[in-house]
Amino acid sequence: MRIGVDLGGTKIEVAALDDDGEMLVRRRIPTPVGSYPGTLAAVAALVQEVEAELGARCSVGVGTPGVLSPDTGVIKNSNSSWLLGKALDADLAAALGRPVRLANDANCFALSEATDGAGAGAQVVFGVIVGTGTGGGVVIRGHLLTGANGIAGEWGHNPLPWPDPSEFPGTNCYCGRRGCIECYVSGPGLSRDYEQATGFRVAPPGIVGAAARGDGAAEAAMARYEDRLARGLAHVLNVLDPDVVVLGGGMSRVSRLYENVPARWREFVFSDLVHTPLVPPVHGDSSGVRGAAWLWPADAE
Repeated sequence: MRIGVDLGGTKIEVAALDDDGEMLVRRRIPTPVGSYPGTLAAVAALVQEVEAELGARCSVGVGTPGVLSPDTGVIKNSNSSWLLGKALDADLAAALGRPVRLANDANCFALSEATDGAGAGAQVVFGVIVGTGTGGGVVIRGHLLTGANGIAGEWGHNPLPWPDPSEFPGTNCYCGRRGCIECYVSGPGLSRDYEQATGFRVAPPGIVGAAARGDGAAEAAMARYEDRLARGLAHVLNVLDPDVVVLGGGMSRVSRLYENVPARWREFVFSDLVHTPLVPPVHGDSSGVRGAAWLWPADAE
Protein backbone atom coordinates (compact mmCIF):
# COMPACT_ATOMS: atom_id res chain seq x y z
CA MET A 1 0.00 0.00 0.00
CA ARG A 2 1.07 3.56 -0.65
CA ILE A 3 -0.18 6.93 0.60
CA GLY A 4 -0.48 10.03 -1.53
CA VAL A 5 -0.79 13.57 -0.19
CA ASP A 6 -2.22 16.42 -2.28
CA LEU A 7 -1.01 19.57 -0.51
CA GLY A 8 -3.15 22.30 -2.01
CA GLY A 9 -3.46 25.99 -1.25
CA THR A 10 -6.86 25.52 0.38
CA LYS A 11 -7.09 21.82 1.25
CA ILE A 12 -4.89 18.86 2.11
CA GLU A 13 -6.06 15.49 0.84
CA VAL A 14 -4.58 12.12 1.77
CA ALA A 15 -5.45 8.80 0.14
CA ALA A 16 -4.14 5.24 0.37
CA LEU A 17 -3.96 2.98 -2.70
CA ASP A 18 -3.34 -0.71 -3.01
CA ASP A 19 -1.14 -2.24 -5.72
CA ASP A 20 -4.04 -2.27 -8.19
CA GLY A 21 -4.75 1.43 -7.70
CA GLU A 22 -7.89 0.90 -5.64
CA MET A 23 -8.45 3.76 -3.20
CA LEU A 24 -8.76 2.28 0.27
CA VAL A 25 -9.00 5.38 2.46
CA ARG A 26 -9.45 9.06 1.69
CA ARG A 27 -9.32 12.10 4.01
CA ARG A 28 -9.49 15.86 3.38
CA ILE A 29 -8.99 18.86 5.68
CA PRO A 30 -8.50 22.62 5.18
CA THR A 31 -4.89 23.73 4.68
CA PRO A 32 -3.45 25.80 7.55
CA VAL A 33 -2.92 28.73 5.20
CA GLY A 34 0.14 30.82 6.00
CA SER A 35 1.54 28.41 8.60
CA TYR A 36 4.42 26.15 7.61
CA PRO A 37 4.62 24.38 11.00
CA GLY A 38 0.84 23.94 10.92
CA THR A 39 1.03 22.45 7.43
CA LEU A 40 3.71 19.94 8.46
CA ALA A 41 1.70 18.92 11.51
CA ALA A 42 -1.52 18.55 9.51
CA VAL A 43 0.11 16.31 6.89
CA ALA A 44 1.79 14.15 9.52
CA ALA A 45 -1.45 13.77 11.49
CA LEU A 46 -3.42 12.76 8.39
CA VAL A 47 -0.85 10.16 7.36
CA GLN A 48 -0.78 8.70 10.86
CA GLU A 49 -4.58 8.60 10.98
CA VAL A 50 -4.79 6.73 7.68
CA GLU A 51 -2.07 4.26 8.70
CA ALA A 52 -3.84 3.60 11.99
CA GLU A 53 -7.03 2.76 10.09
CA LEU A 54 -5.16 0.49 7.67
CA GLY A 55 -3.02 -1.09 10.34
CA ALA A 56 0.05 -0.73 8.13
CA ARG A 57 3.01 1.56 7.53
CA CYS A 58 3.01 2.93 3.97
CA SER A 59 5.24 4.78 1.55
CA VAL A 60 4.36 8.49 1.31
CA GLY A 61 4.40 10.68 -1.79
CA VAL A 62 3.44 14.34 -1.77
CA GLY A 63 2.19 16.61 -4.54
CA THR A 64 2.61 20.31 -3.85
CA PRO A 65 2.46 23.68 -5.61
CA GLY A 66 5.94 24.60 -6.74
CA VAL A 67 8.93 22.30 -6.88
CA LEU A 68 12.07 21.46 -4.94
CA SER A 69 15.08 23.29 -6.32
CA PRO A 70 17.75 20.75 -7.35
CA ASP A 71 20.38 23.28 -6.22
CA THR A 72 19.11 24.36 -2.82
CA GLY A 73 16.72 21.57 -1.81
CA VAL A 74 13.97 24.03 -0.88
CA ILE A 75 10.63 24.88 -2.49
CA LYS A 76 10.53 27.41 -5.33
CA ASN A 77 7.84 28.60 -7.76
CA SER A 78 4.97 28.00 -5.32
CA ASN A 79 1.89 30.20 -5.08
CA SER A 80 1.49 28.84 -1.52
CA SER A 81 3.99 31.42 -0.30
CA TRP A 82 4.50 29.93 3.17
CA LEU A 83 6.18 26.92 1.53
CA LEU A 84 8.78 28.99 -0.33
CA GLY A 85 12.34 28.46 0.81
CA LYS A 86 11.38 25.44 2.94
CA ALA A 87 12.95 21.97 2.81
CA LEU A 88 9.51 20.38 2.63
CA ASP A 89 10.60 16.83 1.79
CA ALA A 90 13.26 16.71 4.50
CA ASP A 91 10.96 18.25 7.11
CA LEU A 92 8.12 15.85 6.30
CA ALA A 93 10.54 12.92 6.33
CA ALA A 94 11.67 13.95 9.82
CA ALA A 95 8.06 14.32 11.00
CA LEU A 96 7.06 10.91 9.62
CA GLY A 97 10.27 9.00 10.32
CA ARG A 98 10.78 7.77 6.76
CA PRO A 99 11.80 9.01 3.29
CA VAL A 100 9.18 11.06 1.45
CA ARG A 101 8.97 11.60 -2.30
CA LEU A 102 7.75 15.00 -3.43
CA ALA A 103 6.71 16.35 -6.82
CA ASN A 104 4.88 19.28 -8.33
CA ASP A 105 1.10 18.85 -8.22
CA ALA A 106 0.77 19.05 -12.01
CA ASN A 107 3.41 16.32 -12.33
CA CYS A 108 1.38 14.18 -9.95
CA PHE A 109 -1.72 14.74 -12.07
CA ALA A 110 0.16 13.69 -15.21
CA LEU A 111 1.63 10.61 -13.52
CA SER A 112 -1.80 9.52 -12.27
CA GLU A 113 -3.42 9.78 -15.68
CA ALA A 114 -0.45 8.11 -17.39
CA THR A 115 -0.42 5.21 -14.91
CA ASP A 116 -4.06 4.10 -14.95
CA GLY A 117 -6.05 7.01 -16.36
CA ALA A 118 -6.73 8.69 -19.68
CA GLY A 119 -3.11 8.29 -20.81
CA ALA A 120 -2.59 4.68 -19.73
CA GLY A 121 -0.51 2.81 -22.30
CA ALA A 122 0.63 5.94 -24.13
CA GLN A 123 4.33 6.52 -24.74
CA VAL A 124 4.30 10.26 -24.05
CA VAL A 125 1.62 11.95 -21.93
CA PHE A 126 1.29 15.68 -21.34
CA GLY A 127 -0.94 16.45 -18.37
CA VAL A 128 -2.33 19.98 -18.25
CA ILE A 129 -3.72 21.85 -15.26
CA VAL A 130 -6.00 24.77 -16.09
CA GLY A 131 -7.65 25.95 -12.91
CA THR A 132 -6.64 28.70 -10.51
CA GLY A 133 -3.24 28.47 -12.17
CA THR A 134 -1.80 26.79 -15.24
CA GLY A 135 0.75 23.98 -15.06
CA GLY A 136 1.73 20.77 -16.71
CA GLY A 137 3.60 17.52 -16.36
CA VAL A 138 5.34 15.13 -18.74
CA VAL A 139 5.38 11.34 -18.42
CA ILE A 140 7.47 9.27 -20.85
CA ARG A 141 7.01 5.48 -20.93
CA GLY A 142 5.56 5.58 -17.43
CA HIS A 143 8.34 7.72 -15.94
CA LEU A 144 7.87 11.28 -14.75
CA LEU A 145 10.16 13.81 -16.44
CA THR A 146 11.32 16.46 -13.97
CA GLY A 147 14.18 18.06 -15.90
CA ALA A 148 17.59 19.44 -14.96
CA ASN A 149 16.02 22.44 -13.20
CA GLY A 150 12.93 20.65 -11.88
CA ILE A 151 10.58 22.64 -14.13
CA ALA A 152 9.66 20.24 -16.95
CA GLY A 153 6.11 20.88 -18.13
CA GLU A 154 5.84 24.47 -16.89
CA TRP A 155 4.28 25.72 -20.11
CA GLY A 156 2.08 28.25 -18.28
CA HIS A 157 4.98 30.63 -17.77
CA ASN A 158 5.92 30.92 -21.39
CA PRO A 159 4.50 33.94 -23.24
CA LEU A 160 1.21 33.50 -25.06
CA PRO A 161 2.28 32.57 -28.61
CA TRP A 162 1.20 34.33 -31.79
CA PRO A 163 -0.37 37.26 -29.89
CA ASP A 164 -2.56 39.77 -31.65
CA PRO A 165 -2.08 43.49 -30.86
CA SER A 166 -4.81 43.47 -28.18
CA GLU A 167 -2.90 40.77 -26.27
CA PHE A 168 0.46 42.54 -26.20
CA PRO A 169 2.33 43.19 -23.90
CA GLY A 170 -0.15 41.28 -21.73
CA THR A 171 -1.30 41.10 -18.14
CA ASN A 172 1.18 41.19 -15.27
CA CYS A 173 1.82 37.69 -13.91
CA TYR A 174 2.69 36.81 -10.33
CA CYS A 175 5.98 35.36 -11.62
CA GLY A 176 7.16 38.92 -12.39
CA ARG A 177 6.70 38.83 -16.17
CA ARG A 178 3.87 39.88 -18.45
CA GLY A 179 1.77 38.01 -20.96
CA CYS A 180 2.26 34.50 -19.56
CA ILE A 181 -0.05 31.79 -20.89
CA GLU A 182 -1.39 31.35 -17.34
CA CYS A 183 -2.77 34.90 -17.38
CA TYR A 184 -5.07 33.93 -20.26
CA VAL A 185 -6.05 30.27 -19.87
CA SER A 186 -6.44 29.91 -16.10
CA GLY A 187 -9.92 30.24 -14.66
CA PRO A 188 -9.16 33.75 -13.33
CA GLY A 189 -7.78 34.59 -16.77
CA LEU A 190 -11.12 33.77 -18.39
CA SER A 191 -12.96 35.88 -15.80
CA ARG A 192 -10.55 38.78 -16.30
CA ASP A 193 -10.99 38.69 -20.07
CA TYR A 194 -14.78 38.68 -19.74
CA GLU A 195 -14.64 41.61 -17.32
CA GLN A 196 -12.41 43.61 -19.65
CA ALA A 197 -14.92 43.10 -22.47
CA THR A 198 -18.15 43.65 -20.50
CA GLY A 199 -17.33 45.47 -17.29
CA PHE A 200 -18.79 42.61 -15.22
CA ARG A 201 -16.82 40.12 -13.13
CA VAL A 202 -18.24 36.61 -13.56
CA ALA A 203 -16.78 33.28 -12.43
CA PRO A 204 -15.87 30.77 -15.17
CA PRO A 205 -18.92 28.49 -14.63
CA GLY A 206 -21.17 31.51 -15.10
CA ILE A 207 -19.46 32.43 -18.36
CA VAL A 208 -19.64 28.86 -19.65
CA GLY A 209 -23.32 28.62 -18.73
CA ALA A 210 -24.17 31.96 -20.31
CA ALA A 211 -22.43 30.94 -23.54
CA ALA A 212 -24.47 27.72 -23.62
CA ARG A 213 -27.64 29.83 -23.35
CA GLY A 214 -26.62 31.93 -26.35
CA ASP A 215 -25.20 35.01 -24.63
CA GLY A 216 -23.04 36.76 -27.23
CA ALA A 217 -20.48 38.30 -24.87
CA ALA A 218 -19.97 35.00 -23.05
CA GLU A 219 -19.64 33.09 -26.32
CA ALA A 220 -17.06 35.60 -27.56
CA ALA A 221 -15.08 35.19 -24.33
CA MET A 222 -15.18 31.40 -24.69
CA ALA A 223 -14.02 31.62 -28.31
CA ARG A 224 -11.07 33.81 -27.26
CA TYR A 225 -10.27 31.40 -24.45
CA GLU A 226 -10.30 28.37 -26.76
CA ASP A 227 -8.11 30.12 -29.29
CA ARG A 228 -5.56 31.04 -26.62
CA LEU A 229 -5.56 27.57 -25.11
CA ALA A 230 -5.06 26.11 -28.59
CA ARG A 231 -2.12 28.41 -29.30
CA GLY A 232 -0.50 27.64 -25.96
CA LEU A 233 -0.85 23.89 -26.39
CA ALA A 234 0.34 24.04 -29.99
CA HIS A 235 3.72 25.15 -28.66
CA VAL A 236 3.82 22.04 -26.49
CA LEU A 237 2.84 19.81 -29.41
CA ASN A 238 5.55 21.34 -31.58
CA VAL A 239 8.23 20.64 -28.96
CA LEU A 240 7.07 17.42 -27.29
CA ASP A 241 4.70 15.81 -29.84
CA PRO A 242 2.85 13.83 -27.13
CA ASP A 243 0.60 10.87 -27.83
CA VAL A 244 -2.14 12.40 -25.69
CA VAL A 245 -2.89 15.64 -23.83
CA VAL A 246 -4.99 15.17 -20.67
CA LEU A 247 -6.77 18.23 -19.35
CA GLY A 248 -7.18 18.74 -15.61
CA GLY A 249 -8.22 21.48 -13.22
CA GLY A 250 -11.52 23.30 -13.04
CA MET A 251 -11.65 24.17 -16.73
CA SER A 252 -11.36 20.46 -17.64
CA ARG A 253 -15.08 20.19 -16.82
CA VAL A 254 -15.97 22.38 -19.83
CA SER A 255 -16.95 19.76 -22.40
CA ARG A 256 -16.80 22.02 -25.45
CA LEU A 257 -13.01 22.39 -25.08
CA TYR A 258 -12.33 18.82 -26.18
CA GLU A 259 -13.68 19.48 -29.66
CA ASN A 260 -13.02 23.18 -30.15
CA VAL A 261 -9.42 23.40 -28.96
CA PRO A 262 -8.00 20.62 -31.20
CA ALA A 263 -9.91 22.12 -34.12
CA ARG A 264 -8.10 25.41 -33.50
CA TRP A 265 -4.62 24.08 -32.72
CA ARG A 266 -4.31 22.48 -36.17
CA GLU A 267 -3.52 25.93 -37.57
CA PHE A 268 -0.47 26.29 -35.35
CA VAL A 269 1.00 22.78 -35.09
CA PHE A 270 3.88 22.19 -37.49
CA SER A 271 2.39 19.11 -39.15
CA ASP A 272 0.06 18.26 -42.01
CA LEU A 273 -2.15 16.21 -39.66
CA VAL A 274 -2.44 16.29 -35.86
CA HIS A 275 -3.26 12.91 -34.34
CA THR A 276 -2.85 13.94 -30.69
CA PRO A 277 -6.19 13.93 -28.84
CA LEU A 278 -7.22 16.28 -26.05
CA VAL A 279 -9.05 14.21 -23.44
CA PRO A 280 -10.63 14.65 -20.00
CA PRO A 281 -9.10 12.94 -16.96
CA VAL A 282 -10.36 9.56 -15.79
CA HIS A 283 -9.71 10.28 -12.13
CA GLY A 284 -10.82 13.92 -12.01
CA ASP A 285 -10.15 15.63 -8.68
CA SER A 286 -8.52 12.44 -7.37
CA SER A 287 -5.67 12.51 -9.88
CA GLY A 288 -3.38 14.72 -7.80
CA VAL A 289 -3.48 12.53 -4.71
CA ARG A 290 -3.32 9.33 -6.77
CA GLY A 291 -0.27 10.58 -8.66
CA ALA A 292 1.45 11.47 -5.39
CA ALA A 293 0.93 7.89 -4.23
CA TRP A 294 2.34 6.56 -7.52
CA LEU A 295 5.60 8.45 -6.91
CA TRP A 296 6.53 5.20 -5.15
CA PRO A 297 6.23 2.42 -7.77
CA ALA A 298 5.98 -1.16 -6.55
CA ASP A 299 9.63 -1.93 -7.38
CA ALA A 300 10.86 0.98 -5.23
CA GLU A 301 9.13 -0.02 -2.01
